[in-house]
Amino acid sequence: QVQLVESGGGSVQPGGSLKLSCVVSGDILGGFIMYWFRRAPEKQRELVAAITTGGTTNYADSVKGRFTIARDNAKNAVYLQMNNLNTEDTAVYYCHALRALGSERHWGQGTQVTVSS
Repeated sequence: QVQLVESGGGSVQPGGSLKLSCVVSGDILGGFIMYWFRRAPEKQRELVAAITTGGTTNYADSVKGRFTIARDNAKNAVYLQMNNLNTEDTAVYYCHALRALGSERHWGQGTQVTVSS
């Protein structure tokens, strides 16, 4: 059974940084396209960043230049480096895996990121 476990959330001041991690167990990370989503209070879930099996990345306009998604297939992990955080980044962040050949999807439990002064 595939499981995704996020970590690295917390509280920071505006301008600060956090690095989220998502470790995949039960399968090989290399077969999945990986995403980070977030859901802010009273808002819809939104896609933050994505990385293909080949390492191509894509970002929401709101985080371009501040966030970086990366994957380490050897460690079965995907990361989200978040710099220059602002209050609009406050949300629960979720790791999501989509099998590259197929429709199998998996979600992590989420990790809270709070940006406040």
